[in-house]
Amino acid sequence: MKKRFTSEIIKYDGTQLGSLWAFRNFGLQGDSIVSFQGPCQVNLSEMVDLADVRDNSPIYSENMLHFIIEHFDLDLEKTIVRQRLLMAIIKDTLQQFTGVALRRSGDDLYHEDKKLSVSIATLTPVSTMIHTGLNILSDNVPVPAVGLADLGLTEQDAPGLGAAICDLYTRECSDIRMARCKVRGVK
Repeated sequence: MKKRFTSEIIKYDGTQLGSLWAFRNFGLQGDSIVSFQGPCQVNLSEMVDLADVRDNSPIYSENMLHFIIEHFDLDLEKTIVRQRLLMAIIKDTLQQFTGVALRRSGDDLYHEDKKLSVSIATLTPVSTMIHTGLNILSDNVPVPAVGLADLGLTEQDAPGLGAAICDLYTRECSDIRMARCKVRGVK
């Protein structure tokens, strides 16, 4: 699995959830995770989460740490499990970096009753994809929110955090693949 943190500021608008995005933009062919910083504004027309569309809840944040993951299989349930694994990795990593207790509920992270993250998993014609965004700043977010800055991290800490999470996720995926190769079948 390939990984990359790019220092390029990218506005996440939902169009990044398209097959081969990492290959088209960064030359990463195959399973990949890409992290970057940038604002987030997903209008209802680009939203994948139809529950949010029905609730008329567009997504907005002035600055987020984003993760785009693509796996080349077509098992959406497996990808949702991977999404939850990613959120657990992020939760553990943030707690280690900040000492602040976080709560994971499904595919979302919270500090007290304030939301830190957005995340969605979806299916393309050739792959499955995950987008996760962590608020860096909580200003002007349309829901009660917390940002990494509120947890004691700065915008300058985001690249190191993004790279660390990419590394941990790729290592976990590799370990899972290898775990399949060490057991014998039973009758």
